[in-house]
Amino acid sequence: MAMKGVILAGGLGKRLNPLTKITNKHLLPVYCKPMIYYPIQTLVDAGISDILIVTGGMHAGEFLRLLGNGKEFGLKHINYTYQEGEGGIAEALGLARHFADNEKIVVILGDNIIEKSIKGAVDEFRKQPKGARILLKKVDDPERFGVAELKGEKLVSIEEKPKKPKSDYAVTGIYMYDRQVFEIIKTLKPSHRGELEITDVNNAYLKKGELAYSILDGWWTDAGTFESLLRANNLVAKSSGKCE
Repeated sequence: MAMKGVILAGGLGKRLNPLTKITNKHLLPVYCKPMIYYPIQTLVDAGISDILIVTGGMHAGEFLRLLGNGKEFGLKHINYTYQEGEGGIAEALGLARHFADNEKIVVILGDNIIEKSIKGAVDEFRKQPKGARILLKKVDDPERFGVAELKGEKLVSIEEKPKKPKSDYAVTGIYMYDRQVFEIIKTLKPSHRGELEITDVNNAYLKKGELAYSILDGWWTDAGTFESLLRANNLVAKSSGKCE
């Protein structure tokens, strides 16, 4: 079964000011490639070639100039759509409804960079009759992320940026959803940040008993703060050696 990929690369990247005054966060360099190259390669390596990039802000046209139709990644075509303002990750995902066309989708945040392949998790999700799958990773600073509470092997709750995390398993910015996701997004209310939260989407699936998880292999980082952008550069430089 063909699966589609969605990369969320909107937002204004305010935490990376002044770097993001003149460009989109996802076009900043991570070692020797623009940040957006890494999530595209993650999807391609997982066997996904039908990809939509959701972008926004004043520099959205730069994606087209940089990526074109994705020939560099062996793609024939890349789809693009535009998010106005900053309505949150779930709102950005809602813009992919037409593209998804009732098929299963793999969603990755444009600033998430990983070491290993997610093909195994994607293949598991293909076999799932319905529902969603998230990828978890043990981290040192879980309070920065959505945090998964596990009882044995069972996933029992997800809490967004908790002051007292119930585990050190962060929900990474890689999510897999069936067609129900767009109906769930319609029911969401904005959080105290004024955004539609992806954690609320995941908890809606959890409540139905339709949320599975996989543990991510290798290292993982986001790149949305100066500290994590530096970490991403260092991790990629260490693992890839010389720039090609």
